[in-house]
Amino acid sequence: MQHKVLKANLLLLFAAWVWGFAFVAQKIGSEYVGAFTFNGIRFALGSLTLVPVFMYFNNKNRNTAEYAKLESPIKGGIAAGLIIFIANTFQQLGMSFTSVGNAAFITAMYIVLVPVLATILKHKISLSNWAGVAFAVIGLYFITVKGGFTAMNYGDILQIFCAVFFAAHIVLIDHLVKKVDGIQLSLVQFVTCSALSLICAVIFEDITLGGIMQGALPILYGGVCSVGIAYTLQVIGQKNAKASHAALILSLEAVFGAFGGLIILHENLGFRGYVGCALMLAGILISQYPNIKKLKAAA
Repeated sequence: MQHKVLKANLLLLFAAWVWGFAFVAQKIGSEYVGAFTFNGIRFALGSLTLVPVFMYFNNKNRNTAEYAKLESPIKGGIAAGLIIFIANTFQQLGMSFTSVGNAAFITAMYIVLVPVLATILKHKISLSNWAGVAFAVIGLYFITVKGGFTAMNYGDILQIFCAVFFAAHIVLIDHLVKKVDGIQLSLVQFVTCSALSLICAVIFEDITLGGIMQGALPILYGGVCSVGIAYTLQVIGQKNAKASHAALILSLEAVFGAFGGLIILHENLGFRGYVGCALMLAGILISQYPNIKKLKAAA
């Protein structure tokens, strides 16, 4: 069982890395297309990327007893798709008004909210996990609060709303993956998010082929890697990981995002920001200590 937990955590860590660099793609993409257009196209690409995977596992598992016990992913997938539509809309709108580093770390505030929301599902939150959350929260303070909360700009405020809905999404996925097929769930939520985004793009934005072509590379990365790969790894990984642990590991996307902003966009968080990064890393390690200790004992 502990090996499954470790594997799940590694999948979530890779997802965090992909999402971290996706902040850079989203920042660049915001210069060429609107938020709804960007998200609509990238989630459509993510859906298409997942179709071959869905067909493979559906043919492989459809005759198994375990597969027959699973519920339909439609209702849950639509609910999850609605939540990530709202979260990603706030996130992408905010990218035009704040830095990649700020967006990444403010989004990671969902680590504070997930343990609280997870208690609704009667999950037990360990002392080490709360300690990890405390370190992560202090790290977020060092990175995002400079000169008081009134110094936060419009983009930062939008990222806070984004964090709230991402926390809700993690808890919902943790509830759903025990009942439905993860690949099917991912596909339904991607299609839902894409459809809602494209409808809003047609209504509220001026869609141009030139803008889409100029933003093609970040849109491709956001669609194939960030959506098609990373969101699917989140669903698969959360099947064997606690929601509170998943939140802390996935929050490392903030560290990867800041790193991507530094090496690609030459954004510098400064000494205070990097101290915050170190504190967040400490929070991750503290929260995972019980699992590491059990693995050593089993070995």
